[in-house]
Amino acid sequence: MEELNRLSVEEYKDAEKTPIVLVLDNIRSLNNVGSAFRTGDAFRIEKIYLCGITGQPPHRDIQKTALGATDSVEWEYCLNTMEAIEKLKKDGYKICALEQAEKTVSLEKYQPNEDQKQALVFGNEVFGVEEEVLANSNVVLEIPQFGTKHSLNISVSLGIAIWDIMCKMNGLVKK
Repeated sequence: MEELNRLSVEEYKDAEKTPIVLVLDNIRSLNNVGSAFRTGDAFRIEKIYLCGITGQPPHRDIQKTALGATDSVEWEYCLNTMEAIEKLKKDGYKICALEQAEKTVSLEKYQPNEDQKQALVFGNEVFGVEEEVLANSNVVLEIPQFGTKHSLNISVSLGIAIWDIMCKMNGLVKK
C-alpha cells in the first residue's frame, strides 16, 4: 500500500472528502452494497446512506466486495429513503436520483455547481428508485445506453456517475 501511496483507514477518515454522498434505496444485493463501499472509498466520498432493505455491515457478502472499505467510508442506516433525503436536503445537498424515467437529464449534460454538495440516489435492482424519492429529487439523471439491455448494474452506474460528477465539480480531491 505504501508503494501505491494509499491512505491508511485513519488517514482516510481525516482526509478531505469529495462532497458526494450515496443513498442506496432498498438495494437487494449485498455484493452491490459492498461495491458501493469500495467505489466510495476509491473516490473518497463523504458517506453512504443505507436505506430500507439495503444490507448493512458487518456481513460477509458485503465484505467480499468491499474489501475493508466498510471500515473507511462513513455510513448510516435509515429505515426509509425519504428520511435520508429530507436530512440531506436540510444539510444543503442537491438530490440527484439515477433512474430511467420521464424528464431525465442525460448524465453528460448535467453540470453540477462546484460549491453544491451532491447526493446520488441509486435504486432497487428490480423496481428502481422509489416514486416518492424521484418526486423529491432536484434532478433525475440517466446514463445513456446504446445496447440491447435496459439497465446497468448498480456498481457500474455508481462508478460512472461519481467519476463524471466529481470531474465536473473541479476534479479530484487533494491527496
